[in-house]
Amino acid sequence: MLIDPARIGFLPVDPAHYPLLRQWLNEPHVLEWWGNPEEELGFIRDMVEGRDTTRPFILTLDAEPVGYIQYWFLGHHQNEEWTKDHPWLLELSSEAVGVDLSIGEPGKLSLGIGSAALTAFLGMLRSLGHETIIIDPDPANVRAVRAYSKAGFRPVPALEGRTGNDVLIMQYDPKANEIS
Repeated sequence: MLIDPARIGFLPVDPAHYPLLRQWLNEPHVLEWWGNPEEELGFIRDMVEGRDTTRPFILTLDAEPVGYIQYWFLGHHQNEEWTKDHPWLLELSSEAVGVDLSIGEPGKLSLGIGSAALTAFLGMLRSLGHETIIIDPDPANVRAVRAYSKAGFRPVPALEGRTGNDVLIMQYDPKANEIS
């Protein structure tokens, strides 16, 4: 099913969203790929309260909350704390932003919402001046990798096989969906 990206919206997360986020983080399809729900919610609180520069949003379809999406600044993670376990971070542009998302509502999975949301989110990020945009799914998360590919993300060849077994670095290619 193709979903028009114009039907997608993004609401900055605020404390009123915490119960919904907790519910989503406890869903089996989210638990499989995200960390401990309370720890993840703590990270989101840090973002909302300004202790983390990541920008969190509630993802909506026709104004109905269906998931979570965020973007983070790669340059803020190119430090010893992060690069000791992820040295490949230093090989990417410090100007890049990374995106993470999850469809929270189980009944909204595999409907094309993830691809449409990414398309809309990429438009927003590009309008803010971000040209290098990455996403880092677990390669075993076939549903996510497929959605990201549909939205124009491609594996970064120089990093394939060098980021461990649980991370596939993909970069947005604005020409990926052009018809020649």
